[in-house]
Amino acid sequence: MRFRKFRKGFTLLEILLVVVILGILVAIAIPRFTGGAKEAKINACKANIALINTVWELDYIKNGEWRDLDDLLNDKNYFPDGPPKCPFGDPYEDKDGDHRVDPHNHE
Repeated sequence: MRFRKFRKGFTLLEILLVVVILGILVAIAIPRFTGGAKEAKINACKANIALINTVWELDYIKNGEWRDLDDLLNDKNYFPDGPPKCPFGDPYEDKDGDHRVDPHNHE
C-alpha cells in the first residue's frame, strides 16, 4: 500500500509575500486615515462654532439682549450635556465683541 504525503501549511515564501503585501497596504492606508481624522476634527469644530452662533442669535431674539458667551455656553436649556468642546482643545471665544464666536485656524 502506498501512502501519499500531503504537506499542509504555507511555505516561507508565501508567508513572506503576504507580509510584504500587508506592509504595502498599511503604508498606503495609515496616511489616509490620519488625514481623514484631522479633517473630521476641523469639520466638528466648524459645526460647533455654527451651532453656538445660532443658539446665541436665537437667545438674543428670545430675550432681546445679548448674553455673555460663558453664560450662554453654561445654560443647561441650550446645552444640557455641557458646552460644546473644540476637538483640538481650543476655547470658543468672542474677542472682538461682535457676538459671534471667533473662528479657529486648525489647518
